[in-house]
Amino acid sequence: MTSVSTSRPSLTERRREATRYEIAEAAAALFSEQGYEATTVDDIARAAGISLRTFYRYCPAKEDALTPVLTAGVATLVEEMALRPAAEPLTEAAQAAFTIATAGARYEGPGQTVRLIQVMSRVPAIRLRWLAAARAMQDRLIPVLATRTGRPESALETRLLAAVLIDAVTVALEHWAAEGGHDPLPAVSARALALLRLEE
Repeated sequence: MTSVSTSRPSLTERRREATRYEIAEAAAALFSEQGYEATTVDDIARAAGISLRTFYRYCPAKEDALTPVLTAGVATLVEEMALRPAAEPLTEAAQAAFTIATAGARYEGPGQTVRLIQVMSRVPAIRLRWLAAARAMQDRLIPVLATRTGRPESALETRLLAAVLIDAVTVALEHWAAEGGHDPLPAVSARALALLRLEE
């Protein structure tokens, strides 16, 4: 298995993460209520209770406001996949990793995260950021899958597996949010993964 750090984030990092969520939640609420184009960075900073300078410390631009939150669960998925037993079937490993990742990323049910993902899906500028981040996660997943399968990282099969898994996660999240988050997210992701034919 690939070795990953399991140390608890520092207090400073936890505070930064909390600030990222506050910015993202404020931005999502404003984007939903008054539209993406009509919402300014000043509006987001004011709603989040931070200064404009603090906003730009966390987000280079308005369209980046949601990216850290939307990618957090996918990043954890990669880390959890690296910890799964090598003998575990890939679909089962992916489902277990996804369940753990989403349990810690505010994807438990309807509410703010549903709104975050709905905004991400509907606003082209934000969706481009999300798709770029998902592609970066594919690249991080490739070494993990190469270790599991014994194939080279450059192999077509390895790269395709990474793409399929990340796309499945993305589609499951978007479908869950589009349906209002009524069904448990692990059940939605299990349905998505069950449609795949993954071979190691």
